[in-house]
Amino acid sequence: MQFDKDLKSEHKDLFLKARALLLAYEGIVETKKERITTYSNEKGGICHMRTMPYGIDFGFLKGAKMKDKNGVLTGKGKAIRVLPQKNKLDEEVIMYFINQAIEINSSK
Repeated sequence: MQFDKDLKSEHKDLFLKARALLLAYEGIVETKKERITTYSNEKGGICHMRTMPYGIDFGFLKGAKMKDKNGVLTGKGKAIRVLPQKNKLDEEVIMYFINQAIEINSSK
């Protein structure tokens, strides 16, 4: 299971800090899947997260609909955009995108 791999990663501490940040939001729940750990609320998906060789990635499930004022999201798919985090978390940027994801879900 990916969650178990994340806990064994050299970036475990970064993963756990990011996880705590996500779970601090009221209503966000964690789902541990074989290949990824996802986070959602009652209105839909927020993001997925996993460790990478350089740190962690947040995959915002509706990232293509998000404003990216700092140009930090990567990807060109129809829906998902990725926010890589290397060595330390940029909590302000992460919260900027989490808040947008929650807002997008609420506007359904």
